[in-house]
Amino acid sequence: MNNVISNISIKKVESSKIDSIDFDNLPFGTVCSDHMFVCDYENGEWQEQKIMQYQPFTLEPSTSVFHYGQAVFEGMKAYKDDNDKIFLFRPGQNAKRINSSANRLEMPSFPEADFVNALKTLVELESEWIKPGKGNSLYLRPFMIGTERLIAAAPSTKFKLVIVCCPVKAYYSNPVKVLIAESYSRSADGGVGFAKAAGNYAAQFHPTRLAQEKGYSQVIWTDANSHEYLEEAGTMNVFFRINDTLITAPNNDRILDGVTRKSIIQLAEDNNINIEVRRVKVSEIKTAANNGSLKEIFGTGTAAVISPISGFEHQNEYFDLPEIENSYASYFKNKILNIQHNLEEDPYGWRVAVN
Repeated sequence: MNNVISNISIKKVESSKIDSIDFDNLPFGTVCSDHMFVCDYENGEWQEQKIMQYQPFTLEPSTSVFHYGQAVFEGMKAYKDDNDKIFLFRPGQNAKRINSSANRLEMPSFPEADFVNALKTLVELESEWIKPGKGNSLYLRPFMIGTERLIAAAPSTKFKLVIVCCPVKAYYSNPVKVLIAESYSRSADGGVGFAKAAGNYAAQFHPTRLAQEKGYSQVIWTDANSHEYLEEAGTMNVFFRINDTLITAPNNDRILDGVTRKSIIQLAEDNNINIEVRRVKVSEIKTAANNGSLKEIFGTGTAAVISPISGFEHQNEYFDLPEIENSYASYFKNKILNIQHNLEEDPYGWRVAVN
């Protein structure tokens, strides 16, 4: 079958593989759904938008992405409520951010309306892959790569935008222990830390493995200049609660503009929780841990929504965090999940209906 809905050419698979999937055993990101969205950029403009069977595509060894890393991506989810209605969560923010990332890496913007339309069309086609139930979702991975056959050190003039989908289970993460970085940095002033550039994540793997060898799950990154200021936790934004005040680092060219992060800031402001967006010193957090005023640390991102942190190490000194009832972490996680799954009112218009 080959037809067109809006401006997207759709060729459906003859037979779905969904019946072969064990939805009770889904290692994150390892199972992809039947279809994917693909659009190529050539001769200075985007070509035909297509949805086709999920399949490999062929690239020559000289393709520029392999040599110069022109690759950006996004992470987002689709949700289904108990009435089989499907929703996205703030997709316009992801559309803006992938274009911001692309611009920094000298890649073309993709029209935001077309980006959201592609998501909606693909998600509706894959509706059976989205299981209802709080926390279950279809993870969406849009990405763009440079595809010109080019070994010369120059930006590509050809690109490919792809969206693939992975069904995922509810992510119930236990609190983790983290190591505060003393020498490695996630990003630097004037760099690409604010972008979802693929190379940002590759550069984290080695220091993260070193932290894991010491018994920690992740690294809290510090600024590259002095390593005095806390910035992100692993691949997530990070929040600190001192007494009843929530604190998070401000956006800059080193810190990702997280969609979950900005949602939590909005929810805090509207629910009488004092929040400060400012630079946070490592010494301030250590002092608060020592005097008992540090109540919580948690990371925020698409996959887990919120990941509580139970303890941290810095300069060979370890600090445990208390277990508390009615934590801010659990409050915000429940609030966001309820909005995403259509379980409570959404006064912000964050929940975008697909069908």
